[in-house]
Amino acid sequence: MRTLSYAQAIREAHAQLLAADPRVFLIGQGVWNPWYAGTSLQDLDKEFGKDRVIDSPVSENATTGAAIGAAITGMRPIVFHPRMDFMLLAVDPIMNQAANWSYLFAGQVSVPVVIRAVINRGGEQGAQHSQALQALFAHVPGLKVVMPATPYDAKGLLVAAVRDGNPVLYIDDRWLYDLQGDVPEGLYEVPIGSAALRRTGRDVTLVATSYMAAEAVKAAATLAQRGIDVELIDLRSIKPWDRNLVYSSVGKTGRLVIADAAWLSGGIAAEIAASVAGEMFHALKAPISRVCLPDVPAPTSAVLEQAYYVGAEDVVSAVEKVLVSSTRS
Repeated sequence: MRTLSYAQAIREAHAQLLAADPRVFLIGQGVWNPWYAGTSLQDLDKEFGKDRVIDSPVSENATTGAAIGAAITGMRPIVFHPRMDFMLLAVDPIMNQAANWSYLFAGQVSVPVVIRAVINRGGEQGAQHSQALQALFAHVPGLKVVMPATPYDAKGLLVAAVRDGNPVLYIDDRWLYDLQGDVPEGLYEVPIGSAALRRTGRDVTLVATSYMAAEAVKAAATLAQRGIDVELIDLRSIKPWDRNLVYSSVGKTGRLVIADAAWLSGGIAAEIAASVAGEMFHALKAPISRVCLPDVPAPTSAVLEQAYYVGAEDVVSAVEKVLVSSTRS
């Protein structure tokens, strides 16, 4: 099997989908420009033409609305938003139209649109260019939300999203773009709603999303050296999320740490924690811990960013505290 970067895997998925299905097209800001998309869309316009790889004006609402309309008529559009922050200008067509259309028409019409939202972190970009807003969209019935953390899943989840037949938010994180991994050559799907068990363990369940899943792999290795056996789950999909796998793991370990690089209050980690507390309280040996961002906007300072963003060391610390609290109890 070949090794590709996360960004190359996304690019290959786009290319193969465009080649395989004439209904697929790509539209969004900067799709012809690597400054916006890195290598994840490189030269697709040259390969498939600018009538199928459409560089849109700076109007997130109109672009997304046009794609949703095309999806309703039978096309399979992928809308590219190079910064998730500015996708907020398209909240109305996403939440009011795409999410509700099939329900309003009793399932007679579907909206097979993929909305690709990129999280840009770090680099002193500040509060309006660094936001991870996945919980906002996962809250809405009618939307599916995926967050791949490996090159294999980056390709497979994009294919699954385009083929799904429902509106899917595909959220990728720029901090993962250089990550290398094995990727099959042909088209394949990673099931939406199915998490990946990255490591089996007996001491604590660690559930992670997006780039924190990659950080959690490092954390689990460090903890193993200290004699702590972590069971690591890469969630992959956050709406729907794999309750069965998470509940089963917590039933075995009795402890849960959740790592999601978004704000602490009202996030995906809070949803998982509440669900586990409601359904698996009898199995818990310690309080649930969350590794998330503090409830403040992203700073515009490299020094402050070091304190603001979470990583493997924060996961290690949280796991060790959970084990200490369960020992005391």
